[in-house]
Amino acid sequence: MLGTFRGGIHPYYGKEFSKDCLIETMPAPQTVYIPLLQHAGKPCEPIVQVGDEVVRGQTIGKPVGNGAPIFASICGTVVAIESRPTATGRCQHIIINGNGKNDSIRLQPLDNPTPQEIDDRIAECGIVGMGGAGFPTASKLKPGGGIQRLIINGAECEPYITCDYRIMLEYTEKFIDGVRLMMRSCGANEGIIGVEDNKSDVIADLLAYVKEKNFTDIKVIGVATKYPQGSDKQLIYATTGLKIPKGVRSSSYGIAVNNVHTALDVYLAVKEGQPCYSRVMTVTGGGIANPKNLWVSSGTLYKDIIEYCGGINQNNPPVKIVNGGPMMGKTVMNEDCSCTKTTSCLLFLTKDQCSTATPTACISCASCAGVCPMHLMPMYIEECTLAGDYDGAEKYGANYCLECGCCAYVCPAHRQLVHSIRKAKSQLKAREKRNG
Repeated sequence: MLGTFRGGIHPYYGKEFSKDCLIETMPAPQTVYIPLLQHAGKPCEPIVQVGDEVVRGQTIGKPVGNGAPIFASICGTVVAIESRPTATGRCQHIIINGNGKNDSIRLQPLDNPTPQEIDDRIAECGIVGMGGAGFPTASKLKPGGGIQRLIINGAECEPYITCDYRIMLEYTEKFIDGVRLMMRSCGANEGIIGVEDNKSDVIADLLAYVKEKNFTDIKVIGVATKYPQGSDKQLIYATTGLKIPKGVRSSSYGIAVNNVHTALDVYLAVKEGQPCYSRVMTVTGGGIANPKNLWVSSGTLYKDIIEYCGGINQNNPPVKIVNGGPMMGKTVMNEDCSCTKTTSCLLFLTKDQCSTATPTACISCASCAGVCPMHLMPMYIEECTLAGDYDGAEKYGANYCLECGCCAYVCPAHRQLVHSIRKAKSQLKAREKRNG
């Protein structure tokens, strides 16, 4: 029986729009707008000035604290450093006007690196969790950190997104070799790749390569197709049967969970010396003319990506554009935002692909509690939040919420449960900060 977890949902997956689209490289735009915040933590500090000439792969942003460096994604001239909108707020951007050259800076490939050399290279190349969180990868894979198992999230359970699926099919060898490098870095003696069973072609390809190379320390495990199967604790349980308690990090149990694209980037950094200045992303949904999976340069504007994909579908235009998937992504308010290391998808939802229903009063059906993968009671968290009772919201587990959206998806009253829980978490975090 396929591994899974209690709760979760089976939404319309929408993978058919882009699953068969081979990864292609979008030509770099004339101008890129590179955000200095592309990771969890504080924004980078710019180490270039207006008027400086830069080369693709050159470091232009220095991390502050536990961050990750930022690199130029094209050759050209820095024409401005200014605050601009992002998908989640605002931050400083370095704007580079291209000069048409195709030069790039690469580091010396490492043939037989030590664990510390791998971790140092990961940090130097600015690799973060490419699935959306953006946590610096070097911190998770630090040698001597007590990690025995490395689990790779190949589930890609978020509807519509197919970039990891295409990576596993088209870059099978580099992806698995990247997994092995990550295992060597953190000292894991077992690697597990969890893939949803609706990706049987991926499972077959990965198993064939692992068998061919006799990689006995890597397991490819099919897990049930269900959302959010790729969430850390849920994936750990589905692949190992181990329950990680609420509020406890998986590292406490000797486990690190990472993303498919992150593994590919580790290979490129270690074996090809390539810093992280581009990524594969999915452009999809009924509202875009030509759905694609693309290598995109960091700092490429959304509107340039839209143009490259043939523009908006004029016969069925989108009513909502989302950075990420429909469950956990953020609505795009400005096409002048630019893509980052963590931009896995631009999703163009048409009227028939998203709900516009008006919320009504809660009917106390508890459907939200029945599907919550963290076993919370979202209806009570929302009730406390609306009443300003943040102690109550905390008591009911607001801080443990994944923000996966399962609760809102099944709610017959169309309550904005995730919005309320996010507000509670934000207020609790602000209070904690005020109290030191």
